Amino acid sequence: MSGAGWVQFVVLIIVLLVTAPLLGRYIARVYGDEKKAPGDRVFLPVERLIYRICRVDPEREQRWTRYALSLIGFSLVSFLALFGLQRLQGSLPLNPVELPSVAPNVAFNVAVSFTTNTNWQAYGGESTMSHLTQMGGLAVQNFVSAAVGMAVMAALIRGLARRRASTLGNFWVDLTRGTVRILLPLSFLVALVLISQGVIQNFNGHTVATTVEGARQLIPGGPGASQIAIKQLGTNGGGFFDMNSAHPFENSTVVSNFVETWAILIIPFAMAFAFGRMVGDRRQGRAVFGIMLAVWGAMSIGAMLTESGGNPRLDDLGVSQTITEDQSGGYLEGKEVRFGPAASGLWAASTTGTSNGSVNSMHDSATPLGGGLAMAHMMFGEVSPGGVGVGLNGLLIMAILAVFIAGLMVGRTPEYLGKKIQAAEMKLVMLYVLAMPAVLLTFAAISAVYGNALGSLNNDGPHGLSEILYGFASAANNNGSAFAGLDSSTTWYTTTQGIAMLVGRFLLIIPVLALAGSMVRKERVPASPGTMPTHTPLFGGLVVGVVVIVAGLTFFPALALGPIVEHLSL
Repeated sequence: MSGAGWVQFVVLIIVLLVTAPLLGRYIARVYGDEKKAPGDRVFLPVERLIYRICRVDPEREQRWTRYALSLIGFSLVSFLALFGLQRLQGSLPLNPVELPSVAPNVAFNVAVSFTTNTNWQAYGGESTMSHLTQMGGLAVQNFVSAAVGMAVMAALIRGLARRRASTLGNFWVDLTRGTVRILLPLSFLVALVLISQGVIQNFNGHTVATTVEGARQLIPGGPGASQIAIKQLGTNGGGFFDMNSAHPFENSTVVSNFVETWAILIIPFAMAFAFGRMVGDRRQGRAVFGIMLAVWGAMSIGAMLTESGGNPRLDDLGVSQTITEDQSGGYLEGKEVRFGPAASGLWAASTTGTSNGSVNSMHDSATPLGGGLAMAHMMFGEVSPGGVGVGLNGLLIMAILAVFIAGLMVGRTPEYLGKKIQAAEMKLVMLYVLAMPAVLLTFAAISAVYGNALGSLNNDGPHGLSEILYGFASAANNNGSAFAGLDSSTTWYTTTQGIAMLVGRFLLIIPVLALAGSMVRKERVPASPGTMPTHTPLFGGLVVGVVVIVAGLTFFPALALGPIVEHLSL
């Protein structure tokens, strides 16, 4: 890997180390129990207007059941509104190129995808969605689906921090605050930076251009920068254009590429510091941050090195590997010359370690190990650092599982943050752990033998299996990235992946809220000599080990038949 690649990686870590604690402190105050929060003079009038219109009493808190019902009801209305908007877009305004209504199966898949913060795209953005659908449907869901994940995070932390309580906050207040106070201001700033780098922001249709050869070319336009900003900050990933952030209109320069990579990571990493402040022990936040950073860093270095290493079969063809990496065809297959292999590998690790799913290169063209690392990163449950809110939820679930395992080793009731972990909590933890692998492996196994599903593959053999595995890993983990060799627009994949998205979202969120509801009722017990400290590097290593072992035992056989076999065949 080149020196420039290492410099970019180190600079990104430094910027995250500076900005994540600052943002984490702000997030903690937004969701904290204090009456006052930063920006009240600006944001409170807006929030009060929203509460008045929606008839919400911001002072009335909810039990976990009411919180979950509010979340599900809001998500259902969001799904129906987005589905209807797509089906009617051919008759609605802000459609300068007169795109027709979206087909029912694709509209269903897209509505589920954006409502669940997956943003899987079984369509081409500029050739399928009108400006109204992009702005009023997809971009709106980019904000609120991310805010839903952040709200669940806030509820879980309250469940761990409060003592002998019965409520977890108010879903509508958390949803509003996350959108108005965190996502909107950050998106505005990032959009301005992207526009300065040449990312488009207009209401144009297609501009007709004539090429040097005299051919006629249609250049698409639209409000791109505003949607791309929240696409990254909300770990959404759904691009305005078909090629996502590999498209120069979405990601124009090395600077925009760096800013978008930072935007993917900043809120998930900041959540760790917010957690430490909200539970009253900053050491816990630093420990969680360290776990996230260690796994993300290892995956990033692995992806950067494998993508910079190229294809050894080029030597067999007589192609010299002594050419500099930025010139070697093996290194750059499926990648943008603007960024190169190292930046592409770093992006791939970041987008799959979160629930983002945007791409600046084609993962289907990655080396077997590079693509396998991206797939495995999703299979970890996207906890390093994970999506906005939901990543921290997943890591805390793994921390509770690690505490339980440690408790079994020493023969005492496990505790986390002073609260005992008992049978009821462990049942919810196991529901969380098993839901995603069950739907992923079931649908992938059926697709590997079902004729109509096999017809969507661009490759056979181990790479074809990797395409199937990656597709369902992306859907079940609410990621949205893809091995683009898989045609996911068929009825089979739009339906099964839609189901996988719903399972990966709601069958994980509901156990988390139930766990929070169980924990909030408990009193904290005093620490004793037998209490395992959960802020130390030793505990961090235990949590990493649990994450790797759980994912390894679950997915290694499938990975062995896909990317590992393909790598060994080289």
